[in-house]
Amino acid sequence: MNMNEKEGGVCEGGLNVTLTIRLLMHGKEVGSIIGKKGETVKKMREESGARINISDGSSPERIVTITGHSEVIFKAFAMIAEKFEEDILASMINSTVTSRPPVTLRLVFPASQCGSLIGKGGSKIKEIRESTGAQVQVAGDLLPDSTERAVTISGTPHAITQCVKHICTVMLESPPKGATIPYRPKPTTGVSHSVLAQPHAASAFAIPGQFAIPAQDLNKLHQLAMQHIPLTSLGQSNPTFPGLEASIATSSQELSVPNDLIGCIIGRQGSKINEIRQMSGAQIKIAGATDGSAVRHVTITGSPANISVAQYLISARRKKVTRASKHDDKSFIFG
Repeated sequence: MNMNEKEGGVCEGGLNVTLTIRLLMHGKEVGSIIGKKGETVKKMREESGARINISDGSSPERIVTITGHSEVIFKAFAMIAEKFEEDILASMINSTVTSRPPVTLRLVFPASQCGSLIGKGGSKIKEIRESTGAQVQVAGDLLPDSTERAVTISGTPHAITQCVKHICTVMLESPPKGATIPYRPKPTTGVSHSVLAQPHAASAFAIPGQFAIPAQDLNKLHQLAMQHIPLTSLGQSNPTFPGLEASIATSSQELSVPNDLIGCIIGRQGSKINEIRQMSGAQIKIAGATDGSAVRHVTITGSPANISVAQYLISARRKKVTRASKHDDKSFIFG
């Protein structure tokens, strides 16, 4: 969920804001809300007053973006939930199923807001479940190539609408932290040849004894790392990442991090190191502190691409922290 557009505040009796909320839907669900010749989504737009946009593409998943004043948004949500309930009832005709499945929607919002939605010890999410009657689940993993998570809401259309109101209130009180990389569903055709564009003549992150990664190409390498696709399977040479072996054999790389920098790499409650693990797809283990040692040993395990992305992200994190400090570029020693 993105609260990028906000006007007003939380007013007495409800929200007084303009919101942008993103949902993740399968093709069949999208087809249901579009309707024949687009009649259903047109009716939803007209009756709710919300702007409803559906992402293009051949992906099995699509992003549905709903924008408008808070009450307009909730009306659109109610209409979508009611349409899905109609679909469920229609599917039960001449069926042996006796219990009606709940309506289920998946919302998408920045992972940095997850903690506020869950609350200390799960208190906030428990409160939302009990007050609305809806089931709410926050995904443990980030959506691929993004810093967003999916939140699944199940229940009756009324319960879902009430649940969305509660979630919006929480999100407005706890804005996203840092930059958000939005989730974009991938096409079913897999990685296209366009992923491997020609290299840019830009500064590169160099890994001793391995290869350089131009900063602009990190996202492409990250996509390959997360999908574990051998580069040779693309049917061409690899001009973008010279020296990158066409192999996904797992290996390990060690590096040493000064004690006074390890905290910024780990982050609060492990938030930064978990983000690096998620973005790179690598396993990262940090050894405990050793008496008399000025460094902590970090072991990165994965494919060459996994390791490279992890090293890049750790280096970038270090540079951000040491930019205004006395530490030089030798703060990290790659073994």
